[in-house]
Amino acid sequence: MDGAIGFVVAHGDAVDRARLSRLRTGAPPPPEVLGDVEMGAAPDGGWPALWGGEIASVDATCFRLAELDDLGALDRPAARKALDWLAGRQGPDGTWEEHESLAREAPDWAKPGDPEAELFLTANAGFWLTVAGLDARAAGPLDHRVGGVYAGSVHAAAKAIAGRLRPDGTWPSFLAAGWLSAAVLHRQELFYESARIQGVLVDRLPAMSPADVAWMASALVRVGVNPQDWLLVAARRRLAETQRSDGGWPSEDGDTFDVHTTLLVIRAVR
Repeated sequence: MDGAIGFVVAHGDAVDRARLSRLRTGAPPPPEVLGDVEMGAAPDGGWPALWGGEIASVDATCFRLAELDDLGALDRPAARKALDWLAGRQGPDGTWEEHESLAREAPDWAKPGDPEAELFLTANAGFWLTVAGLDARAAGPLDHRVGGVYAGSVHAAAKAIAGRLRPDGTWPSFLAAGWLSAAVLHRQELFYESARIQGVLVDRLPAMSPADVAWMASALVRVGVNPQDWLLVAARRRLAETQRSDGGWPSEDGDTFDVHTTLLVIRAVR
């Protein structure tokens, strides 16, 4: 962990260092950092993707919520508006898709009309609405709105996800859809369905990239999966084996995302 912390301090920007400080000590971020992360939101909530012009994106909004979560800022107006927007984008069958106007620009994991992208976005949006509900319950009776408002959305998402699982526990979508789905199902107390997915993930763990292992472990820990469960123990072992000599972990999206991957590891083992 000392190496990981040193890597973020040396290579991260002000937002990265504020995320690190919050993860380590709970220190509140400076107002200007929060302003930087919240900047650029669409008028009706959510954030556009770099590839999507000015239209808010489910995928991009989930990524921004992850940054705000590390900063302890899911209760701020920008995040609440984004969460409301996410819930409003859910389809009647409990799933999410990007806006149809993004079909030409969207990457494979966000293509409107593609069943694999739909399951991934459903798991991702369902995950962040789940996290928002957890934070609301932890905050006590003065802040119950998020859990109450989004409980129905998460339940519908869990039903949609469970209905897509194959008998062997696999899922017809991208790898990340697996651990996000397992997290959503776990919090909905669909433990058998979640465990089936986790059984598949542990078999795939040796072939996963460090970034995928970090994202998987941090997501499962965030929703309360026991850190001593066999999948998370194996994930930590895999991360220990793949840490670089400079203290960081590589991202498949390029060097500029190495700090983000390293912060995911810190989030997973904090």
